[in-house]
Amino acid sequence: MSHVRVEMINLIQQAQLSGARQTKACEIVGISAKTFQRWSQNKHHRDGRLDAGVEPANKLTTLERQRIIKIANSPEYAHLPPSKIVPMLADKGLYIASESSFYRVLSAEHQLNHRQKMRVTKHIKKPRALTATSFNQIYSWDITYLPSMVKGVFFYLYLVMDIYSRKIVGWQVYEEESSALAADLMTDICQREDIKQNQVTLHSDNGSPMKGATMLATLQALGIMHSFSRPSVSNDNPYSESLFRTLKYRPEYPDAAFKNLMAARVWVSGFVDWYNKEHLHSAIKFVTPHQRHTGEERKILENRKQVYKQAKLNNPTRWSGGIRNWDRVNRVYLNPVKEISRAA
Repeated sequence: MSHVRVEMINLIQQAQLSGARQTKACEIVGISAKTFQRWSQNKHHRDGRLDAGVEPANKLTTLERQRIIKIANSPEYAHLPPSKIVPMLADKGLYIASESSFYRVLSAEHQLNHRQKMRVTKHIKKPRALTATSFNQIYSWDITYLPSMVKGVFFYLYLVMDIYSRKIVGWQVYEEESSALAADLMTDICQREDIKQNQVTLHSDNGSPMKGATMLATLQALGIMHSFSRPSVSNDNPYSESLFRTLKYRPEYPDAAFKNLMAARVWVSGFVDWYNKEHLHSAIKFVTPHQRHTGEERKILENRKQVYKQAKLNNPTRWSGGIRNWDRVNRVYLNPVKEISRAA
C-alpha cells in the first residue's frame, strides 16, 4: 500500500511540474487534492484512517489487472496513454476499467514513461564551468539587432567582452550575420590583445555565425578554445546578455532607428568608449573595465581602503562595524556549479 501511495504522489508531482493543475492530476489517479496534500505532509505515507486495513469492495482482481496490462501492451495501444485507451475501448463497446485504474495499474508496473511514439527528450548538459583569474582568459560574445530605417531590416552588432575585466575587447556593426565576419573580428582582437595559443576560451550561444565552419576554423588556427551555451538557454551566456541590456537602456540610445550603417557604428563607438573608460561597474567594485583590464584597479581599490580606514580613525563613533570591503574580485565564474556559485 505504501509503495502505491508513493508512486501516486510522484505521478501527481511530475504532472504539476509539467504544468498540470493539482486538482485535475488528483482526479485522474482517483484521490482528492486534500488527500494528496495530507499524504505529502506525511513523511512515512501512512494511512491515518481507522478502517485503512479494510480492502475496498470494488478492488481490481489479479485477473482484471492482468487484462489491463495485456491490453495496454497490445500493438494497438502500446504507444497510447490511458486517457486515450479508455475512450477507444468505449468506442468498441468495451469497458475494462476506469482511466484512473489504468493509470494506477500501469504506474505500478512502471509503464507510463514515453508510451507515445515520439523521440525521447534529450538531456543536454550544462556548459562546463569556467573560471577567469585574470584578463584575456575568457571572452564572451554575441550578436544583437540594431533597427534600421527599413522595417524588418536590421544592422547587426558583434560584441566581444572579457568577462574578468568586463572590457569590450572588440566590436563591429555589419549589415549581415556571417561566420566569416565574426572570424575577422576575432583575428583582429587576438592581434591587438596579443593573444597566445590556448590562452583564451571564447563562449557564445549556438547561432550559425558562432558555429559556422569559417569561424571554427579560425578559432582553431588562433588557438582559441570554444564553449557554447545550451540551445535556447540565454542564461548560459549571461555576460553578453547583461551587456546588451546596458547598451539598449542607455539614455543616449536612439528612440528612432539608425539612419544608416555609419550612424550605427558611430553610436556604438561612443557607447564602447563610455563603457570601457567611464562606466563604474558594480560587479568589479566600481572601477571601469579599462582600469581592471590594465591593472590600475589595484591602486584605486587600495587607495579607497586607506581613505575609509582614515575616516574611521578620525570619527570612530560613526562606525558600528568594519569599513566597506574594497578588496578586488579575484575570480569570475561562467556557468558555475551550484556549490561554487554560493561560495562566490
